Formats: sequence, C-alpha cells, structure tokens
Amino acid sequence: MRRMKKLSDFTKKANGGEGMSSLKDLLVEFDAIHGVSGDEERVAQALQAHLKPVIDEHFEDALGNQVFIKKGSNPDFKVMLAAHMDEIGYIVHNIDSQGFVYILPVGYHDNRTAFNQVLTIYTEKGPVTGITGGKPAHIVTPEEAKLAIPIEELYIDVGTTSKEETLALGVQIGDYLTFQRTGQFLNDGKIFTGKAVDNRAACAVMVEAMKRLADKNIVPTVYGVGTVQEEMGIRGSVPVSNRIQPDIGLALDVCLSGGTPALTEKDVAVTLGGGPALMLYDWTPSTGHGNNVPKKLTRKLIQAAEKNNIPYQREVVLNGGTDAWAMSVAGNGALASCISFPSRNIHSATGCVHIDDLEYSVQLIVAFIEALQEKI
Repeated sequence: MRRMKKLSDFTKKANGGEGMSSLKDLLVEFDAIHGVSGDEERVAQALQAHLKPVIDEHFEDALGNQVFIKKGSNPDFKVMLAAHMDEIGYIVHNIDSQGFVYILPVGYHDNRTAFNQVLTIYTEKGPVTGITGGKPAHIVTPEEAKLAIPIEELYIDVGTTSKEETLALGVQIGDYLTFQRTGQFLNDGKIFTGKAVDNRAACAVMVEAMKRLADKNIVPTVYGVGTVQEEMGIRGSVPVSNRIQPDIGLALDVCLSGGTPALTEKDVAVTLGGGPALMLYDWTPSTGHGNNVPKKLTRKLIQAAEKNNIPYQREVVLNGGTDAWAMSVAGNGALASCISFPSRNIHSATGCVHIDDLEYSVQLIVAFIEALQEKI
C-alpha cells in the first residue's frame, strides 16, 4: 500500500509553511461576507483585495464576474477555475402596516430551516437585524406541526410596530437577507460550519491556489474566476465562459457528503475528510444542466493526484449542477470537470466542510496545472 503523505508534508511547502492557516483565515473571512445571488459585490471586493497584488491581470464583466489572470508561457492554452461567489438567501417581498417584513427565497432552500432564525437585512442605510416568526406551538394544529412553514406565511420581526418605522430603519422591498451566523471550526479544529460554505469554501480554495501559482513557471494561462448567480441557475458563468473560451475548465464547489445518519454511504459515496471529490457525471433533468466529464480529463486529474499522493474521491450525482456545465459548452466546447468538497447540511445555515479536503483540493489544482505541458 502506497503511503499517503501527511497534510503537514504539503502545507510546510506552501506559502512558507503557512498554507493551512492562510486557507483557514480565508474560509472564515469569506463565509462571513454577505453575498446573496445578484448582490455579490462585497465578495468580489474581498477576492480583489487578495488576488490583485499577486496576479497579472484582472477584469470584471457586466454581470459582476471577477476574472483574475495568471499568465503562462502559452497564452492560447487557457485553464479556467470557476468558484461561484453567491450564496442562497432571501429578498424582501413586502412590508405590512404593522411593520412586519415578508420574504421570498433566492436560490433553492429547505423551508424547514427558515423558522426561528435570526437574519440580517442588508439595506442602503446598513444592516438591520430581524427574526423569523410564525404561529406559536400552542396553536399549531397536528397537521401543521408535521409540515415546514410555507415561506409566504413566515414574517420577519424587526422590532417595529408600523410600516413607517420599518421603512425608517432603511428596509425596502428588494433588500437581501442572509442568516445571521458566525462561522466557526467545531471542536477538533478540522470541520468548519458556516452560513455560506456553499460556495465561499471554493472561493478560499481558488484564491489560495492562485496565490500558490503566482510565482510558478507554468505553460497554460490560468483564469481564476469568481462567478455570480450560480444559485439562480448557473447564470454568471455562461457569459464569462463564452468570453474566456477555456480549453480546460474546473468548477470548484461543494457537494453532498455521506457518512451521516441522514445520508449513509449507500446514498452518497463521498464523505467529509476523504479528500476532494472528482465529479464524473452530474445532471439535472428538469433543466438539462449537467456534465459528462471526458475521461481523458479525469485521467489527468487522477494522475496528478496519485503522483503527488493526494487522496481523492469519485462522485456521480443526479439533480445537481455546477459551473462546469457552462464551461463545457462555451465557445467550441471545453474539457470541464468539477473538484468538489463534501459538505454536510448543504444549503443551510450550518453547512460543514473539512479543512483537509480544501487543502488537498488546492494541492490537486496546483499539481494538475503544473503538469500541463500541452492541451489535452
């Protein structure tokens, strides 16, 4: 059996031995930022602050996609890394005469998670705290108790008694909301839980990978892209992929994690802490979004992992999609895959990722790109 290198073997080489701490700091910083689909500006500013000092070029398109370019020796050989910046959230739908705020979902939600939550409304005047309310347990019928509260029946209490007071706080129809939750590493320091690990974990990985590539002599030109509105149906990556027209595209995103009472190893093959998951197939029949990953690309990714003793997992998903789809059909078509990080409690305020999976993902990206001498 081949010995797997300890994670410390990798991180000692990266950034003067500070690779893991840097990645942890990025994860904590990015998770805390508000950035619901369509309102990713704060995330974009954070990516710029970290990457503009170390890359060769940067541009932003009309939708707000952020493109950071590390030049290789071959400008016509393009590798695109896509990490969507947006998180799921809510948007203010109405304000009633008593000052209560009503919301609609932005992105796909599990309505069971919305009740009894503290949220932040991001207004032009600044953040406003609110709590979700509904019928008290004392008057809920047995039938209602079995069901998630419909989103249209939830209301946000911001501590006011009239519409005028709520408006005076700055709350307006169209303001975005996120869960008010501080990300943290759970007790062993390896598992991070936060409100926006989907997909700030990938933003952290993309930034760290671009930093480690900054001083390397590589053949392909690398486009690190923070995409917008992925949670609204893979919107932002379509125009930016068509603009870049990559030869190879790697989406970076979270995925379901097995190994829990809710999702056993029979249900989901990948688990938290098992290393990055290489997407082989994903498809959402209702939308047609999906990607059959070309085997020659998968072979190259596996070769890079095995040559560098990086653990990896294999993933096949139905009813899932990533920015890899947009890259695969851009221009004349591209070889596209997804490097995923298993996540517990996906699309909730308590998503979980394992820091080792993120670090190994960075190592895999760097090793894969360094090994590319010509188009596949």
